[in-house]
Amino acid sequence: MSHDLVIRDGMIVDGTGREPFAADVAIDGDSIAAIGAVAERGKEEIRADALAVTPGFIDLHTHLDAQIGWDPLLTPISWHGVTTALLGNCGVTFAPCKPADRQFLAEMMETVEDIPREAILDGLPWNWQSYGEYLTALEKLQPAINVAGMVGHGAVRFYVMGHRGIDEDPTADEIERIAAVAGQSVRDGAIGFSTNRLPAHRLPDGRSIPGTFAGAAELEAIARAVGKHNGLMQTVPWYAKDAIANDLEILGKEARAGDLRVLFSVVETESFGFDDPHQIIEDLRAEGLRIYGVTVPRPGGFVSALQTDIFFPSWGKLRELDVDKRWDAIRDEAFRNALIDAAKADPASEVVARGMRWMGDGERPVYTRPAEDSLLAMAQAAGEHPAETWLRLMLESDGKAVFHRPFFNMDFDAVESLMARDWVVPGLGDAGAHVSQIMDSGWASFLLSHWVRDEGKVTLAEAVRRMTSAAAEVLDLPDRGVLAVGKKADVNVLDPATVEERQPTVVRDFPHGKSRLIQRAVGYKATLVNGQVMLRDDEHTGTRMGRVLRR
Repeated sequence: MSHDLVIRDGMIVDGTGREPFAADVAIDGDSIAAIGAVAERGKEEIRADALAVTPGFIDLHTHLDAQIGWDPLLTPISWHGVTTALLGNCGVTFAPCKPADRQFLAEMMETVEDIPREAILDGLPWNWQSYGEYLTALEKLQPAINVAGMVGHGAVRFYVMGHRGIDEDPTADEIERIAAVAGQSVRDGAIGFSTNRLPAHRLPDGRSIPGTFAGAAELEAIARAVGKHNGLMQTVPWYAKDAIANDLEILGKEARAGDLRVLFSVVETESFGFDDPHQIIEDLRAEGLRIYGVTVPRPGGFVSALQTDIFFPSWGKLRELDVDKRWDAIRDEAFRNALIDAAKADPASEVVARGMRWMGDGERPVYTRPAEDSLLAMAQAAGEHPAETWLRLMLESDGKAVFHRPFFNMDFDAVESLMARDWVVPGLGDAGAHVSQIMDSGWASFLLSHWVRDEGKVTLAEAVRRMTSAAAEVLDLPDRGVLAVGKKADVNVLDPATVEERQPTVVRDFPHGKSRLIQRAVGYKATLVNGQVMLRDDEHTGTRMGRVLRR
């Protein structure tokens, strides 16, 4: 007797949090057949040689809803050990959708998540109206990793109320219809429902997206309908001093009303200048409510590079140039001097430079610089204006220098305390969104390299548990997240001594030639999805065995 695949001599980190142990893993079909000393040969074998063998990681916060249409490999997260991704976060989705509303949903996604509308409209088949039909369309795209989807509040409100759903409160009858559509979407396979309370997430005309200011009665009605089918409620709360307590209390109302799981985007607040409000969540969980938070395990924010548009506000001349022409432009002394003069004349330049940090000249990006180690401080030490320092480093690196301008999770001590809470799981990388500005999708590799290997603040077993079984608990995926006989064979073979991110880079592979940021990883010997090798030695194999995981 033989097995389809055997991973030999691995150090098993099984996702439960228990101590790693040496064993083989045998796989038949899409499932784990044996763990231990496997005598039978495999039709294919992977020599782990004491490398860590873990469950595949689960990314609870992505916006790959559009990218899945033209990039079935779902990069960059599939380079970082992720085997299951949750789509449909933040209340913005492409279903349910009446044919006449496609433009509205595409433009809403563009302004909220910085995904070009042309790529959305042309990159997806748009052959659905209901959420269930949307999931069927995703299945035909044959993604390389598993995906689960949530139905978004913005789409549901617009489906029921039309343009009135942007500014007006729904009537009692409309609340009932909104809840019914949400419940039916979960019944048809959505893993849950997402809503967004951040007023800065706007439509092209400047108004906040539908559902932003929804009252508790509407959200509780939705929670009851979603909970009836064991769905999840996901929320982006507004982290403003006068709003966050109310939004966190609403999470409790949703959890009670629907007797369901609630997931929200959680960040440290010391950087924002107000006290940590998360005792509210501790108290709600003490009631037995199932509330979870997801956070990026490092500073999150903008990427400033020659090919992005995140640099000094006065640099309109550089911003107007095609990204492929900017390198030649900054090598021209007259053009550089014009940029420097413009920055010197703009007081905002110093503010921008104070928040910007150089990511180093090595292959691995540096996300751990303290706030005082800013571009402004570097310029002062060199006797330069920050614009001169930015340009000098760009020239010295042949145009490859990268800077980071974080705007949340900036206090590392506070991030460490936040991650220590047992209801917080790592993630919030926003893969697929803000593609020209932000690249936080390598969070899993950062967790393993920084918090586990470099700092020793988190054990390998605990880090893996948070990214696997803890995340699977949030999604209620009982057949994934743990290495055990009978579980689905989503597996990583990785080297804890070398795993890490690489510097963000810009590629032009979007439909219509649009560019986006990506981030590669190293240290992944193999990643398996449903028993098939999707990634080998940090490179995709071309195998696409991912599934749409319906509720």
